[in-house]
Amino acid sequence: MSLLPQIVQTRYTLNPNFPKSNPNPQTLIPKPHRRKPKPNLNLNLLRCSASSSPEKHHNTSGPPPQSDDTIELPLFPLPLVLFPGTILPLQIFEFRYRMMMHTLLQTDLRFGIIYCDSSTGTADVGCVGEVVKHEQLVDDRFFLICKGQERFRVTNLVRTKPYLVANVTWLEDRPSASASTSTSASSESKEEGFEALASEVETYMKDVIRLSNRLNGKPEKEAQDLRRNLFPTPFSFFVGSTFEGAPREQQALLELEDTAARLKREKETLRNTLNYLTAASAVKDVFPSSAM
Repeated sequence: MSLLPQIVQTRYTLNPNFPKSNPNPQTLIPKPHRRKPKPNLNLNLLRCSASSSPEKHHNTSGPPPQSDDTIELPLFPLPLVLFPGTILPLQIFEFRYRMMMHTLLQTDLRFGIIYCDSSTGTADVGCVGEVVKHEQLVDDRFFLICKGQERFRVTNLVRTKPYLVANVTWLEDRPSASASTSTSASSESKEEGFEALASEVETYMKDVIRLSNRLNGKPEKEAQDLRRNLFPTPFSFFVGSTFEGAPREQQALLELEDTAARLKREKETLRNTLNYLTAASAVKDVFPSSAM
């Protein structure tokens, strides 16, 4: 069966103790600052346990990081994928990550979120999560609202206790091989191609939402302005963040260093999903009492 990105409505595991100011908390059992050379790692030492709604991507204040910068970054392995621009609520209560939070509160409030699962181990590409809101409780637990920032690649581990710290370098989208010799005119054409591809992806998303609503007995209202003035690269991250039921596919999208390649892969996934939903809708029309 084709991938079915859950883009109709984001669902979270509600925690009644989460601050009421955040309506969509996601409770995690936690385990657990930047890009490039091929790492030689043994991250399978780690174990992950624990538990995204998109927002417009922007960089933090200050000069943008350079792609060759290497920095030490505390890491938080989780069975989910964080994308740049995505908002992620977290609850921190394990002792070692409470220690990490106390350190972050005295520095720049940034740590790395990196995907892991029991079968594939820990990825070497992740996304910086910046704490944009936090609440410390009397028992020293933390409620956090994090926003995805830069992607990074782990180059080597610095330490594994009390929590994981690694040297990382920044990961950035690169122009395709042909772009390096392009003229300004062909560069303009390339930008137009990005825009056209992003518009196609948005159209597929709207169709998927419409048919999903129909199958779930909801009004078939057309989704409005899913791009929200995002440029193609941040829009491709937004689209990837909606594929919540397929974290390995999300990780593959996160690791791509080509915006066009990412959008094309997302377009194919959405097209397959739309074909599935179209067939399911046809079956429902013929057999209205069938449970889909």
